[in-house]
Amino acid sequence: MKKDMHQKREGFSSSIGVIAAVLGSAVGLGNIWKFPYVTGANGGAAFILVYLLCVALVGLPVMLAEHLIGRHTKSNAVGAFKKLEPRRPWFLVGGAGVLSAFLIMAFYTSVAGWVYAYIFKSAGGMLISTKPEDTSLVFTTLVSGVTEPLFWQIVVLLVTGTIIMAGVTKGIERVTKILMPILFILLIIIDIRSLTLPGAAEGLSFLFKPDFSKITVGVILAALGLAFFKLSVGMGAMITYGSYIDKNENLPKMAIKVALADTLVSLMAGIAIFPAVFAFGFKPDVGPKLLFVIIPTVFNSMPFGRIFMVFFFVLTAIAATGAMLSLLEVIIAYSTEQYQWTRRKATLLTILAIGLLGSTATLSNSILAQFTVFGKTFFDFYDFATSNVLLPVGGIFIALFVGWQWGHTNVKREMSNEGQLKNDGLVRVYMVLIKYVVPIAIVLVLLVGLKILQFE
Repeated sequence: MKKDMHQKREGFSSSIGVIAAVLGSAVGLGNIWKFPYVTGANGGAAFILVYLLCVALVGLPVMLAEHLIGRHTKSNAVGAFKKLEPRRPWFLVGGAGVLSAFLIMAFYTSVAGWVYAYIFKSAGGMLISTKPEDTSLVFTTLVSGVTEPLFWQIVVLLVTGTIIMAGVTKGIERVTKILMPILFILLIIIDIRSLTLPGAAEGLSFLFKPDFSKITVGVILAALGLAFFKLSVGMGAMITYGSYIDKNENLPKMAIKVALADTLVSLMAGIAIFPAVFAFGFKPDVGPKLLFVIIPTVFNSMPFGRIFMVFFFVLTAIAATGAMLSLLEVIIAYSTEQYQWTRRKATLLTILAIGLLGSTATLSNSILAQFTVFGKTFFDFYDFATSNVLLPVGGIFIALFVGWQWGHTNVKREMSNEGQLKNDGLVRVYMVLIKYVVPIAIVLVLLVGLKILQFE
């Protein structure tokens, strides 16, 4: 039975499909929403340079570690560790990834629902105002409602569930190969418009002219945390997607391409946002409300802004959808392989469960606002539990497993495609990073996230 299931297991059909799917996972609301406002709050260009260094030293090695595990075992996040270490409880690392994916989907589908709603609000003229207080009222009305946010969360779940049910090749790969080029095209269109605004140069200077006096310990740790979370590591997604990658794929080369493309999307989002923000006199460090409050105001201040605003929220929805596909696939791969459920059954039960749990996150700003877990609303608790606990802990143990348990010989064999690739030097550098640099760096992220370490 298991042998038959293994033979029927799907995989990505091409290198382009691999890059599109993995990039779709890495690119998410973090690129369009979190990266710009964290960059704005931490000084712009200097922060970006630190962030790029952190991607190279921490984010990329962990992503590659997950790909190595996934491709070698051809299994889901839990099954992969059971195959590699059947007599030790390393499978709990994969279990933490599956749990993380489930909890992230609970609140991520809520935010994605807001984005979906904003496509129609911007197209329908509900966001036509150049005053932040007006756009803030629209956002507050949306998130504090009951029926509307729940409706959009259900739409998000139905869209992602439909794609997932179509399978790895005909669903995830086919859709991401379409969506990722569209995302880049829309970003280029908005970038060009943003760069032609009077005063745009100040925004570019903020984004690309570093002021190294702004680099503090706090900025470095913020960059480190963002680099770790931005590449979808620690949640089982890259193990799962890695299990669909062909044995002949050059994993290091592919991982570098994805990291560079992901960073490019973030920078292009910055180019789309900051020149326009500066051109119309807004502050770059307004925080999370940048996307839903300031951006509509900015677009309404420019000629043909309504069209570009629709484009912007469409590309944001595309980014969110690609990320959600990978999160949902983590759970589906686990369910179908561990419990022998059909993909259809696993998908339907999973989106139902996510919808039930996610509704508590969606209603955290309305009828469930008074209900808290450890002093946090449901939305904030799911976010905190994953971002500050489960993902860092998962990342630490993945690094420790690959660096110390699996070891140099196995890593070299998998990274070199059984000796076909001559990359001994790269393997040696990688082992130093994954054994020493990555665990220490993520421990710092964990301690800061839990407020055990605090810096100004």
